Amino acid sequence: MRTLVLVHGRAQEFKDAVELKAQWVDALHAGLRAAGIDDKVPDERIRFAYYGQTLHDLVSGDPANAAAVIVRGDGPQEASEAAFVHAVLQEVAEEAGVTDDEVREELDDPAIERGPLNWTWVRGLATVLDRHVPGASMTTVALTTKDVHRYLTNAAVRSVIDDGVRQAMPDDGEAVVVSHSLGTVVAYNLLRRESQAAGWTVPLLVTLGSPLGVTAIRNALRALRPIATPDGVGTWFNAYDPQDIVSLYALDAAHFPVDPAIDNHGGVDNPTSNQHGISGYLGDPTVARRIHEALTA
Repeated sequence: MRTLVLVHGRAQEFKDAVELKAQWVDALHAGLRAAGIDDKVPDERIRFAYYGQTLHDLVSGDPANAAAVIVRGDGPQEASEAAFVHAVLQEVAEEAGVTDDEVREELDDPAIERGPLNWTWVRGLATVLDRHVPGASMTTVALTTKDVHRYLTNAAVRSVIDDGVRQAMPDDGEAVVVSHSLGTVVAYNLLRRESQAAGWTVPLLVTLGSPLGVTAIRNALRALRPIATPDGVGTWFNAYDPQDIVSLYALDAAHFPVDPAIDNHGGVDNPTSNQHGISGYLGDPTVARRIHEALTA
């Protein structure tokens, strides 16, 4: 059996890596049962790339753990981050049908201008969006986007996180890589940069609840290197709940153009509270079946 490499998303700090891995595996096995597959993935074939505490320590500036490896942002960097987050939030709102007039009405300020540093506008945007999309959380989108920005623009943060995920890749043999949320950005970027040199063979790359198709994120990745399927990846399978506002788009020709085209599954009905949780994705029978087929091929 091939090795299963799991790459988590954000907000995983202060958690036990063993317990977190078990939650992922339990959700996958539930998905297999829902797909009518009476099988389990052996624990010794599963590697869980845990970087949640590292990410938290890096971006929070914890002096005991991160002072030596992170360059703290100054004013211009903070402005760049704010502009990046605002651009993503505005795109999410526009896709949800939120108009500028609705935001101005919510704020009771017909003269207010939207802009990358106008957080009053962003708060109004969040309130209106929450009415448009039940269960939507602009806070989730904003925090995910902040972490993506820090990963993509701060070489020190990126280096430490990539090192942790790199160690989860097998030295020999093939790996099925399953990633979620921020983890899809990390997995894609690391494979895109290093897969050829490292000789990694990934018959299946799975991205779940991925924000890769969002314009600002795609452009930031393109600034690092051209958008393309990473070397060594056989099939790329992307699954999303259409109501998950973190995974704003299918990874199709319009939003993440690669050759061969990514296989998109937009039929996930994620039952978690924000329709973005990993248990709701791994519990989907189509997702679980695709992972199992790749592991046992």
